[in-house]
Amino acid sequence: QVQLVESGGGLVQPGGSLRLSCAASGTIFSIYSMGWYRQAPGKQRELVADITNGNRPTYIDSVKGRFTISRDNAKRTVYLQMNSLKPEDTAVYYCYVDLSTRFGARGDYWGQGTQVTVSS
Repeated sequence: QVQLVESGGGLVQPGGSLRLSCAASGTIFSIYSMGWYRQAPGKQRELVADITNGNRPTYIDSVKGRFTISRDNAKRTVYLQMNSLKPEDTAVYYCYVDLSTRFGARGDYWGQGTQVTVSS
């Protein structure tokens, strides 16, 4: 079994910062890409940022220069540092991890989601 546990969401004022974390555990053999999606009310889920196992990040245009994705392979954890937050960043944020298990299965695993609310 594989578990992903997210933390770090909350309420912040515009211009503020939050750091999201997502730790993977269980019968993991290898981790490939890791990333973050978000879903705002009434909108489709969108990929915010991801990072390859070679530490190459990509971002959607709306967060470039404000968000930074990073990973700690030893801790099997992916982070999303969010600065200069805007009300339009308000959403539930979901982490995902592309991994293979010790039993040979490969696929995307998802965190439970964490609410980020940007409001004054």
